[in-house]
Amino acid sequence: MNTDDQKREKTERYMRAQKKVENIRGFYVHLLVYLCINLFISIKKISRNLDNGETFNEAFFDVGTFVVWLAWGIGLAFHAFNVFVKDGKLGRSWEERKIKEYMEEEKQKRWN
Repeated sequence: MNTDDQKREKTERYMRAQKKVENIRGFYVHLLVYLCINLFISIKKISRNLDNGETFNEAFFDVGTFVVWLAWGIGLAFHAFNVFVKDGKLGRSWEERKIKEYMEEEKQKRWN
């Protein structure tokens, strides 16, 4: 492997690592927004229910309080899966293997 190939591979590794870090950072931002917004919504909803004469237990355990947490939480779970599950059947490692496989096929065609 010559120095140009080594530099290119090092650059590609750096770009993949940078993309991975960006994805992880994006997930943590999503998680922070999820927590802040849902806490705000829940506090406002519980407060409103208490003002309407409900007991704390009734206000806190209202299904409407948890629907937003659940619905958005499903999306957050998918985001986490996409960021942290690397070796799934069609995950990033599969993509890398396929790219290398196609590159090798292309190289073999040139030699023949």
